[in-house]
Amino acid sequence: MSAQADQLNTLYEKLLAYFGPQGWWPGESAFEVVVGAILTQNTNWNNVEKAIANLKDAGLLHLPALLDLPQALLAEYIRPAGYYNIKAGRLHNLLALINGQYKGSLDALFSLPLPELRQQLLTVKGIGPETADSIILYAAGKPIFVVDTYTHRILLRHDLIDEECDYHTLQELFMDCFPPDTDMYGEFHALLVQTGKQFCKKTNPRCDTCPLKDL
Repeated sequence: MSAQADQLNTLYEKLLAYFGPQGWWPGESAFEVVVGAILTQNTNWNNVEKAIANLKDAGLLHLPALLDLPQALLAEYIRPAGYYNIKAGRLHNLLALINGQYKGSLDALFSLPLPELRQQLLTVKGIGPETADSIILYAAGKPIFVVDTYTHRILLRHDLIDEECDYHTLQELFMDCFPPDTDMYGEFHALLVQTGKQFCKKTNPRCDTCPLKDL
């Protein structure tokens, strides 16, 4: 194991020992995870849960119903998630792709090899690398590491990367250091999110009590 892999493994073990398994991503179906991945852009998960609950309560949390729903009305249902007009457009863009090219089948889309699936998702207006990779990892169940702001901040503050490290380079670091493992990648990502939220904050970080203080 390389020095970097050893450091990342120690980081993972410390966080797992502190927080315990996270069981992320919450969702009763792959389709719900896909919707949540788009809704969670630039907001917190509590708001996403409210938006998803609105769709569930109205019996709309399935592809044909959401696709048939006028975009303006969809935006009202997902209003709690913020940026609701933009997110309604992004959802419609993705659903239109699934309906048009995969006959409405999420399974057909997810049957693509990982690189092709990622490329296909990135063609959808409004879906960037983090959202695409969240869908691939948590909904399609394929091993790709999801990188976010918390990942970059935590590794930067522990001198594991430099300031200029971009999404692709950071993702490559994790995937070079660990074998493909969907469950482990998901767990590690979730643990980094918890650490970022609770300790490694953008301002006023709680370094003295952080589980990684001795790393």
